[in-house]
Amino acid sequence: MTIHHAVVGDGPAVLLVHAGVADSRMWGPQVEDLGRDHRVITVDLRGYGETPLGVGASYSDAGDLLELLDVLQAEGTVGEQVAVVAASYGGNVVLQAVSRAPGRFSRVVLLAPPVDGVEPTADLRAAWDEEEALLEKGDVDGATAVNVRTWLGPEADDAARELLFAMQKLAFELQLAAGDVENEEYEVTPEKFTMPVKLFVGAHDLEFFRTGAAHLASQLPNVEFTELDWAGHLPTMERRDEGVTLVREALTK
Repeated sequence: MTIHHAVVGDGPAVLLVHAGVADSRMWGPQVEDLGRDHRVITVDLRGYGETPLGVGASYSDAGDLLELLDVLQAEGTVGEQVAVVAASYGGNVVLQAVSRAPGRFSRVVLLAPPVDGVEPTADLRAAWDEEEALLEKGDVDGATAVNVRTWLGPEADDAARELLFAMQKLAFELQLAAGDVENEEYEVTPEKFTMPVKLFVGAHDLEFFRTGAAHLASQLPNVEFTELDWAGHLPTMERRDEGVTLVREALTK
């Protein structure tokens, strides 16, 4: 198997897919909670956490997820379908994977995914420009700090900021060492999402994600869309207890 994964607990299967500034460690509270009565699968996409990224690699994050599900099904670890919870970039990967193989997914929970066809907004471009300028100077710590400041909302505590810093810095190190890579993206087709979808965005998130979530909600045939008035981009890290409740209720109600 190409990507690192872990399986905890027994019961209905749920796959957790991390944000593009994090890795599977962002789901620690959810794994502890859901592991009591679910079979919880966490992954590190290529170039994150414990999954390396080869120099000049050619791959597909969405394809990796579907391959993982095939392997787990062959092993008897999961059945034909799983529920999936995904944050930010991981949500876009899941949108691609579900579009390619909708029959593999029983329920989808998305936290502020970037949405195809929505143009980057000024606040997002400013964050990208600041990050790029620091990386060009070789200041990985500075670029990491920009991401922590950008992606965690006002409710996040020091522990959340320290964890996000560690995850983002490792991702930078793995990805910078790999150089230019080719990540194939699958077409997203919202009309294929006939399973229940819960979609969340934070009121304190960047305009790009708030606009994108509203646009996606208008396209999905079976969606419940919620704006969290207290949240930034990563609500499950910003209020850990409420993040646990949010995910559990999104999977069971």
